[in-house]
Amino acid sequence: MSDDDEKDLIDAEFESMVANLSLDQSAPTTYLDELDATPAIPEYANPPRVKFNIITAVKTWWHRRGRDGDGALL
Repeated sequence: MSDDDEKDLIDAEFESMVANLSLDQSAPTTYLDELDATPAIPEYANPPRVKFNIITAVKTWWHRRGRDGDGALL
């Protein structure tokens, strides 16, 4: 295939891709205007802290009754 034929093929592909595009910029808003109009994401307050006592957790794990295994149950 010669360079001219390849260039013509590339030009034809490009023309087919841009044939349906419109350069009309008469829309009342732009993409940036639409982004500015979107509501802001609310800032959430810090979740409540869970009081965790490692000693109680270990005692509960150590004295588990009626459970088999090492505590790594899924």
